Amino acid sequence: PGGGAGYFAKTDFLRDEANADSSVDVREAYLTYAKGPFDFRAGRQIHTWGVGDLLFINDLFPKNYAALFSGQPLEYLKTGAGSFKASVYSEKASLDIVATPAFEPDHFPTSQSFFLFDPFSQVTNRVEAKPRHDLGNAELAARLSRPVLGFDAALYAYRGFFRTPSMEPDSLTAPTKLTIIYPRLAVYGASLQGNAAGGVLSFEAGYYDSRQDIAGTDPVIPNSQTRFLAGYQRSPWTDFTAGLQYYGEYMQNYSRYEASLPAGLPKQDRLRSLLTLRLTQFLKYQTWKLSLFSFWSPTDQDFYLIPEAACHVTDELTATVGVNVFGGANNNTFLGQLDKNDNLYVSMRYEF
Repeated sequence: PGGGAGYFAKTDFLRDEANADSSVDVREAYLTYAKGPFDFRAGRQIHTWGVGDLLFINDLFPKNYAALFSGQPLEYLKTGAGSFKASVYSEKASLDIVATPAFEPDHFPTSQSFFLFDPFSQVTNRVEAKPRHDLGNAELAARLSRPVLGFDAALYAYRGFFRTPSMEPDSLTAPTKLTIIYPRLAVYGASLQGNAAGGVLSFEAGYYDSRQDIAGTDPVIPNSQTRFLAGYQRSPWTDFTAGLQYYGEYMQNYSRYEASLPAGLPKQDRLRSLLTLRLTQFLKYQTWKLSLFSFWSPTDQDFYLIPEAACHVTDELTATVGVNVFGGANNNTFLGQLDKNDNLYVSMRYEF
């Protein structure tokens, strides 16, 4: 890496006509400094780790699923967070460490714009309890990567919080108040990716250590899990690519989870499985791009389809049209609850 200091910023100006709302979003704004094998970055920045395609195990940085489900460009799935990143490189390995002082949760759709499942819909008294902004609650993430037998290998570690909120009722039998909490979490994982079998093979796994419910007896806090994925991508002919992934979540202490689950709440499976398929075809000298990304869970019995067509009208102007299609056998699964939220999106993008 070269040396020197620099600055980068990216800001979006937004207008939501449906809700008559205008806003300014500073997606990234950070300072950089590099000298020899060291690289430092401080400020609001976006990090991307892991080898999954729209599946995240060791990438514990903030996501915006509301943006994905409403048809915004794919890059808006990742959101920035104020953090400090230090990297060191060598011929044998590289190390990245990210410290984030202030916790930011994932952003999910709200009932104002989406139809969603809510097990406590009758409870309107709700408060959010984010982790306090102090040194003890700072998030830490580390990645050590190096080539191994022609594959890109990496080890990961994370200390912080679940970004998906949990609901803590004041009473499990007759709740009158809900507290939105983000339990403590530690994750340890690894990934491997490289060329094999005429394509690209990817493997990733992580152990999610639920620090506030190690025994798995608290129905409010998620149990510890082992998450894993395997993927294969290849290009059988020119300008066409196909990719498959299998993803699983295996819950630890499942019998204790079953015993502590309050009556009336939906029960999760011990193993949640998810399959994805990505198909991409370029046409007319790559000025047209036709794509399909699909999620299907045989355990949850739900799905999510994203067919899309994009055309480079000029070198600077791109027009895109796509559809988000959701469905499922039950309205209490992650994708099944979105069954009534199918939408069509159209975008024009000018870059210069």
